[in-house]
Amino acid sequence: MFRRAVLHILLSSFLFLSLLSLSDCHVPPARTMSHGARPMPNKVSNIAAEVAGYTGVAKQIIDLAVFGVAQNRSYRRLADFTDTVGNRVSGSHNLDRAIKYMYSAMTKDGLDVHLEPVKIPHWVRGKESAEMIVPRAKNLAILGLGSSVGTPPDGIQAEVLVVKSFEELKQRASDAEGKIVVFNQPFVSYGETVAYREYGASEAAKVGAVATLIRSITPLSINSPHTGWQDYQEGVKQIPTACITIEDAELMWRIAQRGQKIVVKLTMGARTLPDVDSFNTVAEIKGWQHPEQVVLLSGHLDSWDVGQGAMDDGGGAMISWEALSLIKDLGLRPRRTLRTVLWTAEEQGGIGAQQYYNFHKGNLSNFDLIMESDMGTFTPVALQFSGSDAAKKIMEEVVKLLAPINTTKLEGGAEGTDIALWMKAGVPGASLHVENSRYFWFHHTEGDTMTVQDPGDMNLCSALWAVVAYVVADLEDMLPRRLEYRTFIPGSLSLTIQACSRFCQGHNGPDSRSVLTNKFVLKSHLRTVDEDCGIHQFLLILDLFVGKNKSYEHSGVLLRTFQCRHVGMVGFSSLVQFNKIQYYNDNAVIFIYLFVYFLFLVIYGEF
Repeated sequence: MFRRAVLHILLSSFLFLSLLSLSDCHVPPARTMSHGARPMPNKVSNIAAEVAGYTGVAKQIIDLAVFGVAQNRSYRRLADFTDTVGNRVSGSHNLDRAIKYMYSAMTKDGLDVHLEPVKIPHWVRGKESAEMIVPRAKNLAILGLGSSVGTPPDGIQAEVLVVKSFEELKQRASDAEGKIVVFNQPFVSYGETVAYREYGASEAAKVGAVATLIRSITPLSINSPHTGWQDYQEGVKQIPTACITIEDAELMWRIAQRGQKIVVKLTMGARTLPDVDSFNTVAEIKGWQHPEQVVLLSGHLDSWDVGQGAMDDGGGAMISWEALSLIKDLGLRPRRTLRTVLWTAEEQGGIGAQQYYNFHKGNLSNFDLIMESDMGTFTPVALQFSGSDAAKKIMEEVVKLLAPINTTKLEGGAEGTDIALWMKAGVPGASLHVENSRYFWFHHTEGDTMTVQDPGDMNLCSALWAVVAYVVADLEDMLPRRLEYRTFIPGSLSLTIQACSRFCQGHNGPDSRSVLTNKFVLKSHLRTVDEDCGIHQFLLILDLFVGKNKSYEHSGVLLRTFQCRHVGMVGFSSLVQFNKIQYYNDNAVIFIYLFVYFLFLVIYGEF
């Protein structure tokens, strides 16, 4: 007993110090590792030289997309798609047609295509109208907001209260009872101003309003209302809500400032139907060496029920398809799989992407880079990237390959509704930064048509997308991720080691060697543990110290005390909280593995 207690203390101390050394932000250089690991290159120049070796391939891709037989192809594909299918709101027959269209088109293109099922919302706009009755008659151009309830069949006729902010609404709360609240908020930026569209109805309902009309979220208008999704707050009365034009919002503001009474009649036939079945559309070029590892490109296939959805986000979907076509046409096949995902129901809050993430999150370590284009396909300006500092240095070299199209800038802060969860979980992310000053002019309006698109711009976006995706997918190593040491709870490491040993014995009898030394057996056993006990964290700990060719990233994963009947482990306590795992030294992991394995044998009488 004394010997075991001493060894437990020594082992706990050793692993604690090991964790500290592995989590140091300044990890010493390690030699290039095998394909599944996340290495720290020996020298930046090594990475620079490796990436520079793709200069010729990058030029071939660019020449094909911009000057060759594929010139304007992404534009033609988008035009045929949007002219044939039209707009594609969640739950609609048109969205079903769009998915079938893309499945057929990408299959004919020679790609490996499949569909992954998703449940999505089904909101129907119905007939809608608004009219100012007092102080004069005027039709108001409106677009009801997604998820809004409708009015009674005869509509709602009420006096109007015009405010410019949520703060003003609170100050004038006593004036809002029984009225239609009109928000005439100025456009600051989309990210800031969209709060009025999203939450305006509930904020107005709290002070007794019967409906809301919200100034469209745009810096420019030609009497064009903009739709979009809105969210009702739980426990707050749901009232009808729609967007109006800048012109009409300012008109009613001016009238109200003169002290004149305004009366509006609003009629909306909006309703929400039960969720329906849909699909994310997936096309691939399988990697020749590591097909399980993925570089993912994406755009969303759905749109709103106005315009053609050419800009938002038909263009992003098409360049994500075109990137695979360019690579296939050149006879290229990267080490890792290139996967294009065309998301469904993005406009309703990234529903398709959320369900895709939930289905695939157990395999996060195999997602090398996840990319999204959803801000238009105008002239490309830069690639936006989120990831570790080491990964950023690699991506800085990758974008240098785009010199022929003058897009060598790498910016921080990748963005996209559909990739946000992945980046939060530690997967490197990238988005396309384009010259998008016109984007919110047409966003969610009848004006989002092919007229907005330019074939030359789409050629450049396709070339950038294809070069970045191919090179990252073909590099010898995956992009490195960050390891952060967060929390250490004394006394828990010995329990962890006991749990590991019992796990090995429970699955493989008294001989733990075969599990510890066989990563494939380990992987399959742990999959069983994960399914039976819901403890994917256990896989993280074992594979961190045992499996040198895998790494895991978890956002705020805290290993908690649990009981697992399947492997007989009790009291597996908190060990460490991992946010993102970037890389670890190959030799260090081997040394830890040997040391832990030796102590296993000593403690449990097998040595």
